[in-house]
Amino acid sequence: MTPQEASKFTSELCRRAPVVPVLVVDDVAHARPLAEALIEGGLPALEVTLRTPVALDVIREMAQVEGGVVGAGTLLTPQDVVNAVEAGAKFGVSPGSTDRLLDAYEANDLPTLPGAATSTEAMRLLERGYSAQKFFPAEANGGVPALKAIGAPIPQVSFCPTGGVTPQNAPDYLALSNTMCVGGSWVAPKKLVLAGDWKAITELAAEAAALAS
Repeated sequence: MTPQEASKFTSELCRRAPVVPVLVVDDVAHARPLAEALIEGGLPALEVTLRTPVALDVIREMAQVEGGVVGAGTLLTPQDVVNAVEAGAKFGVSPGSTDRLLDAYEANDLPTLPGAATSTEAMRLLERGYSAQKFFPAEANGGVPALKAIGAPIPQVSFCPTGGVTPQNAPDYLALSNTMCVGGSWVAPKKLVLAGDWKAITELAAEAAALAS
């Protein structure tokens, strides 16, 4: 898959809903009901971060839930990319970008949302063909003012800001012309997941989905 094809896929996916849930799941038993709750609430694109020992199994389970598109986050190495594809991930997300990692994405036909934090990084990715990128960590890198400033000279790039994004500041990010969606973990709080309160998570997802209106 070429960078241009990857960016087209991730751009269209990001624009399906204003928020992409960033999920850290510790128990495979939570995978299906969590995915169902988020999708029912109107958030079809799900990012499962490879931060727990069961993350790949969680992706396998979520990939079977109808109506969703499950991706793998925190991909750091070429092997991570291979593992994500084998688990059924339909896209990958990385906090930053290296040539070896991008080579692996392209070789394995896995669409990616590569991470950029500066104008130089955004320009290098654009030069390679990636016009859809992740702005990370968003708040630590200056938040809305920084992303707006980057967008002025580089309007060809659209971003999914992630890292420190909350229900309170998400509307400010979404109001920017170079923001496709935001990544957030608040839609699936650990407390609610552990309690199995899927109804409450669906309600949070619905509130997040309404941010686009």
